[in-house]
Amino acid sequence: MRFIHMADIHLGASPDSGKPWSHQRGQEIWDSFRKVIETAGRQRTDLLLIAGDLFHRQPLKRELKEVNELFASIPDTRVVMIAGNHDYVKGESAYPRFPWAPNVTGLWEGTCGKVSFPEIQTQVYGLSYRRREIDPEAYRNLRADGEPGFSILMMHGDEAHLPLSPRQVKDMGFSYLALGHIHKPGQPGERAVYPGALEPTDKNDLGPHGYVKGIYEDGRLSLTFVPAACREYVPLEIQVNRETTGYGLARLVEQETRKRGGQNLYKITLRGLREPGLAFSPGPLEEVCNLADFRDETRPDYDMEQLRRQYAGSLVGDYLERFRDCESPVEEEALFEGLQALMEAGA
Repeated sequence: MRFIHMADIHLGASPDSGKPWSHQRGQEIWDSFRKVIETAGRQRTDLLLIAGDLFHRQPLKRELKEVNELFASIPDTRVVMIAGNHDYVKGESAYPRFPWAPNVTGLWEGTCGKVSFPEIQTQVYGLSYRRREIDPEAYRNLRADGEPGFSILMMHGDEAHLPLSPRQVKDMGFSYLALGHIHKPGQPGERAVYPGALEPTDKNDLGPHGYVKGIYEDGRLSLTFVPAACREYVPLEIQVNRETTGYGLARLVEQETRKRGGQNLYKITLRGLREPGLAFSPGPLEEVCNLADFRDETRPDYDMEQLRRQYAGSLVGDYLERFRDCESPVEEEALFEGLQALMEAGA
């Protein structure tokens, strides 16, 4: 039995609001989702699992029509969904009332439901959020009912949302836990997997994103993470020195980001010692890369001996004498922070 497990697609999101690429990112989320559906059909996948937050908020009917048409294009693939904390099933939600294609099953109730597929000897259990927070009792006494075959439990949440110990999860007796809510891929248990978000939706969603492909055969389960995102958020540290100029920094950033992929989104941190009086601005960097975040953690490269002579007998001079023999990183940090404040205050 072949299956695809994804979660946290967040259709309708526009990551990095206000950035030049925000609208494009919203379309890229739809594009990546469509490509996974096409892959499922092309590879004759038996089962497609969506473990919550297909949408970033309550879906519109026209959006459900788009999604349903994609699902209908792979009629031999069984699609099973639950709603997460973003697209939870509230009173007027269109999820339960929508006329889904015959190959689509939504487990929309707030108590655990089950759908069986005897032809592939698989059962899928799951429940949906009915409000923004899950009922912590919802999974307390849940167990697989012992039907032969491959049993899957779909769960959306982290430790705060699903207060279950690893032992409790193991004792539930399921063959596989298809998890959602955590945007970074991970495997908290032997057969418990977070595929992560299909596309990164926040600058802290670092690293590759995609979905999990699984094969269950003769009691053996093999899992593969498949990268599928159009872009990644990439942290990048740039070392500067006294000779670094604003123009030189922009050229260096352009070179480094091109090597790592010009389409990616960059969180840039500057480190090192810079020319005193020079301030680096994010503006020139925005012209050479997709700058998602900028932090200048550089320090002025002061000539301490010259400053001691120049400010002898003043508050600045006394401060420098106090830290003349500093050795620890903490003392060095205090020296630079204090000196910077005194220089800016004109002490």
